[in-house]
Amino acid sequence: MTRPFRRRILYIPGFDPIPPRRYRELYRRESAHQAGISGYRIAMAPRQHGPGFGWRSRGEFPEGAAENRFEVLVWDDLVQTSMQAGIIGTYGQLFTTAWVYLGSGALFGLMRLRRGPVLAALYPIAVLLAQALVALLAGGLAGWAAARLAGWWLGLPVAVALVVVVLIVFRRLDNRIFAYYLMHDYAFTARHRGAYPAVLEERLAEFSGRLATALGEDVDEVLVVGHSSGAYLAVSLLADALRGGRTAGPGPALSLLTLGHVVPMASFLPRADRLRADLACLSERPDIFWLDVTAPGDACCFGLCDPVAVTGVAGPDQRWPLVISAAFTRTLSHAQQKKLKWRWFRLHFQYLCAFERPGDYDYFAITGGPLTLARRFAGRAPSPGRITRPVGPGSPR
Repeated sequence: MTRPFRRRILYIPGFDPIPPRRYRELYRRESAHQAGISGYRIAMAPRQHGPGFGWRSRGEFPEGAAENRFEVLVWDDLVQTSMQAGIIGTYGQLFTTAWVYLGSGALFGLMRLRRGPVLAALYPIAVLLAQALVALLAGGLAGWAAARLAGWWLGLPVAVALVVVVLIVFRRLDNRIFAYYLMHDYAFTARHRGAYPAVLEERLAEFSGRLATALGEDVDEVLVVGHSSGAYLAVSLLADALRGGRTAGPGPALSLLTLGHVVPMASFLPRADRLRADLACLSERPDIFWLDVTAPGDACCFGLCDPVAVTGVAGPDQRWPLVISAAFTRTLSHAQQKKLKWRWFRLHFQYLCAFERPGDYDYFAITGGPLTLARRFAGRAPSPGRITRPVGPGSPR
């Protein structure tokens, strides 16, 4: 009997405060949907042992069977801690983050790439300032009315109280507006001007140990997946492993899949030397396969932007990543596109979901099927419209 293909998947989420079980349930639901559309089978099961959080799956495909073990490399606790700033603290983050991107010139480089993610970056600033203006106007009007009735001794506290109440109401509505969430996201990256904070470096070192363990197992492929800001953490994780010689010698194929990346939001900042060096390192390695998947229709990512080239660190021997489009206008039905039109966050997670008209990008075939990433995309050319113009701080002046 032929042994099933074996794969280990290490998944790095983006800036997400929600515990990792959401990714298991998302995979369970969407893999069943995609399997029904595409005509293969994927069955999930709990993980039997090991640290961290994960699950197992078995896939039955026309090319054969595959057994897969997933692990979510969690940093949601770091995200939760970074989001503890109150209302005043968040407004402080607004001004310091805006200054970092404006003062460093990073914002102007980003504007030369894609308008969508730049507008997404400006969205929380505009919304939070609008909320403050509404609060001040409401408080001013109420204070003026109270002062006319009883004097300034009543008008001033009424004004202050109403400003505070309005701001608190807006804060509690943020699960619909996402202004505070996005502000914390951008502030986390900007706080150290693109450098990784010590707590994140410690977590990457822990992830590196998990990757080394996976590479020592009896599997055919180790696949690292990074989504959104998790994409650049995945780049640094692999670069650390390659520099440390942990991939030397015979072993499983090492593959990297980056989805909906926002790399320039970090790599364009003045102290992102570590990330820029990691991008340059990975781009020339012959012992990996790196596929980058984005979509111009995803306003929260830098669609079809080669993260190495646009940062300005591509050398003459660049071979990665292979940049392709998830092509939402072709792979999603008209009804599904209409449903997701204004749901920007849901669209940003579409890479992890089922497609009604899947092309060569199929997340569940990639993570659950019996082909390595290199074999599945052998001979695939980059998608038309790929952006390679160097505009980042590593670009020649």
